[in-house]
Amino acid sequence: MARIEFKQLLDAGVHFGHLRRKWNPNMAPYIFTEKKGIHIIDLNKTAVKLDEAAAAMKQIARSGKKVLFVATKKQAKDIVTERVKPTGMPYVTERWSGGMLTNFGTIRRAIKKMANIDRMKIDGTLNHMSKRERLQVSRQRDKMEKNLGSIADLTRLPSALFIVDIVKEHIAVAEARKLNIPTFAMVDTNSDPNLIDFPIPANDDATKSIELILDTMIAAINEGMEERKSDKERGEATPEEGDEEGVTEAAAEEKPATEAKVAEEATAGTPSAEA
Repeated sequence: MARIEFKQLLDAGVHFGHLRRKWNPNMAPYIFTEKKGIHIIDLNKTAVKLDEAAAAMKQIARSGKKVLFVATKKQAKDIVTERVKPTGMPYVTERWSGGMLTNFGTIRRAIKKMANIDRMKIDGTLNHMSKRERLQVSRQRDKMEKNLGSIADLTRLPSALFIVDIVKEHIAVAEARKLNIPTFAMVDTNSDPNLIDFPIPANDDATKSIELILDTMIAAINEGMEERKSDKERGEATPEEGDEEGVTEAAAEEKPATEAKVAEEATAGTPSAEA
């Protein structure tokens, strides 16, 4: 697996943090210095953490598990869609619905409802409805597609989450922690890295920084998938994800949680403006 060079991180602006007054003290070990009131991230530590995260991500992909990518901020959503879609991994870029993990059974029912509407279009059932009813159904389908379309094929809870900006996505972080789902994330100087299993100290606002970190994760996933393919050809591959031990859909239904409840359990803090 190719190692990211220090200069690549520097050129992408990965080292730029937030204003000093917005910092989270838990990020102190990853801060190199302060310049003109802005914290500068130690890129040597970023490189180490990035390598650790990429190695772990590669193993997850090699075992045939799914990683859910979460990035709803403007700078990241298009990048995530473009990079993640070819891998077949699920992603959320529009809005994180509270309970998407902790109340996964309800999410699965919404996905099934979306599939039923699709079947109605195919078998002609919609043609027997009034124009108003068809419009209502179509609007409902479009809304579900916008919020859930990218996870429509996710039949069970993901094995890990990759998050861009854990302050903005604090509800997703809280749900993953509650279910003991491993988390990977870009953590800026205003974030708490202790909430993440594989934190990557990095500027989570700059487009180039997000692209570089995400490309590294995607490369690790592709490498893991290629090795899995080779293992299958040699008859050494592990069972598919559907055969893994883990939280089943039924079990997920037993853990309902409202968006408000999950939000209360999330890390205290409000997303800050860019430095």
